[in-house]
Amino acid sequence: MADLIAEPLLERFFRYLSVTSQSDAAVATLPSTPGQLRLAEMLKGELDGAGAADVHLDANGILTARLPGTVPGAPTIGFVAHLDTVDVGLSPDIRPQRLRFEGEDLALNAEHGIWLRAAEHPEIMPYRGEEIVFGDGTGVLGADNKAAVAILMTLVDTFGRTGMPRGDVLLAFVPDEEIGLRGAKALDLARFPAAFAYTIDGGERGEVAYETFNAASARIEITGVTAHPVSAKGVLVNPILLATELIGLFDPQQTPEHTAGRDGYWWFNRIGGDQARATLDMAIRDFDGTRFAERKRAVAAAVETLRARHPRAAVSLAIEDTYANIDGALGDDRRSVELIFRALAERGIAPKVVAMRGGTDGSALSARGLPTPNYFTGGLNFHSRFECLPVGAFVDAFRVTEALCRLAAE
Repeated sequence: MADLIAEPLLERFFRYLSVTSQSDAAVATLPSTPGQLRLAEMLKGELDGAGAADVHLDANGILTARLPGTVPGAPTIGFVAHLDTVDVGLSPDIRPQRLRFEGEDLALNAEHGIWLRAAEHPEIMPYRGEEIVFGDGTGVLGADNKAAVAILMTLVDTFGRTGMPRGDVLLAFVPDEEIGLRGAKALDLARFPAAFAYTIDGGERGEVAYETFNAASARIEITGVTAHPVSAKGVLVNPILLATELIGLFDPQQTPEHTAGRDGYWWFNRIGGDQARATLDMAIRDFDGTRFAERKRAVAAAVETLRARHPRAAVSLAIEDTYANIDGALGDDRRSVELIFRALAERGIAPKVVAMRGGTDGSALSARGLPTPNYFTGGLNFHSRFECLPVGAFVDAFRVTEALCRLAAE
């Protein structure tokens, strides 16, 4: 029998998808795009209408609220979802559709010839015979992270209709997760005084992540020496060639496409330049804190090598830590993780513990002293035109969220 919560969940999910809220890394303001603020204002109106307490939308587009508990003395727990969808060069507008998958290829967009080939996507095979939400192939679906937004707002509605035992539950909706966890870093923890919290951000049914990368970003700027080709010999210093030379100083096997599991990497993810200047952006990732520090030192050493080889060029380096491994913030208090396993067991879901090769808002919050592990929305193929959300897994994510609130109050 279908779970009756499925239709309310999907109705909310589709409604929130209708608000375009892709973030923009080129914009320094928070939030980086007006659509995120529009979504936050929509959610604030719904929270006010549902009678939530302490509803507050700040100037940075960060929305917080409290759902009063029914069990005195129970710990206060929190949930965090992000308002933005990712920019991967596809359309920012999302056109969701519900398709039933029976093992065949699926036409996501017949007009544009966009098909999901089942043989190329074995990850959806466990959902044969089920309904799955897809976009139309011109953009991402946005289950990352509007599935979580829908889960939390459906939870608000459920609490309003039931007396389920629970402590106070705090909600935070933050902007610009996809461009450096900016919203989580700016969240006023005085308005979010949780004992521990959770993000519900990605992953197939049963996925749990309480270990993430340590992450940093590096920017290398190279200023060369310009000259006309007629008189360039011994004069011209080409910054674009120096940029490629710097890339060549790194092991090509230690990149995202050649690593997996707990392997770290360096990733040159942007390059630009002209006759006078070139800029390189790099992501630095490692699970182990010692190796992470070594990777940052290796970047500095490579820049020094380039400077020594080309003393007439000006080469600058800026490295900024982006987020930290969640596991380092948990310490001896593992309640947040243990409750996830209990909630999964109640639902009959086998846990799939992963060392997440990325970061969540929980990475930033954990580094600030608030333990915040992550569990699944049920979605697949994030940051892709083939992103999708099996409805049954989506429902399971909601029921796990509901169970966490109850179990934390026992």
